Amino acid sequence: RRPRVVRKSNGSTRKERQGIRRSSQGPRGKPVGVQPNAGDRPSSPSGGPLDRGGEEQVQPERNVQEALAELGRILIYEAVREWLPVVEAQIETPLALADVSIVDSEKPIKVVPILRAGLVLLENAQTVLPASETYHLGLVRDEETLLPTEYLNKLPDSFSPDDKILVSDPMLATGGTLAHALDLIVARGAKPENIRVICALAAPPGLSKISDKFPGLRIYAGIIDPELNDVGFIVPGVGDAGDRSFGT
Repeated sequence: RRPRVVRKSNGSTRKERQGIRRSSQGPRGKPVGVQPNAGDRPSSPSGGPLDRGGEEQVQPERNVQEALAELGRILIYEAVREWLPVVEAQIETPLALADVSIVDSEKPIKVVPILRAGLVLLENAQTVLPASETYHLGLVRDEETLLPTEYLNKLPDSFSPDDKILVSDPMLATGGTLAHALDLIVARGAKPENIRVICALAAPPGLSKISDKFPGLRIYAGIIDPELNDVGFIVPGVGDAGDRSFGT
């Protein structure tokens, strides 16, 4: 017999099985904002999809895509867990009523993936985001000038200052592409303190650029690598996230 949920906050009796959880709160997640010492950089388990132990460790695109998707799920949880609104309710179990807190699916988080690789980090997003609205933004970086060019913009005409916005961009290198995306979002009414960014890898130049330009914004990164090369790629990095994910 499946449990029946009864909201207590507004008297609604609509079933909300998705997102049911006991109210709990773990230690507050720490946003990435400083460069660790080179010796502190974590390494993936031997043989893992993103293991960078040497050329022999380069993995097929499917493994890279799966690894980025799983990393994205973890980063999404860390970035939004303080944002998820909850309401008090009761679950009718086969034995008794249980008081619980459930995620309020009527207040979706706005999600902005920067195409194309930004989609990969969001493949498992629904497992941690009970409700979301997705707005695709296509940007490509010129490899000579390192400046972004916009080829797709599905952002809404405006955001509410209270909207919670999650931006997905796997590589934060120079920060030019992400800064352009954030300019578009903020110009539509969003507040930087209500924007959070997830990325697989970041480098100090990009982190500094974004933190200086958008105070209050938080970035959650899987790892911070020490530098960029002369063509703006993260070193040691993993190469181009889109190419590695899609085999191009």
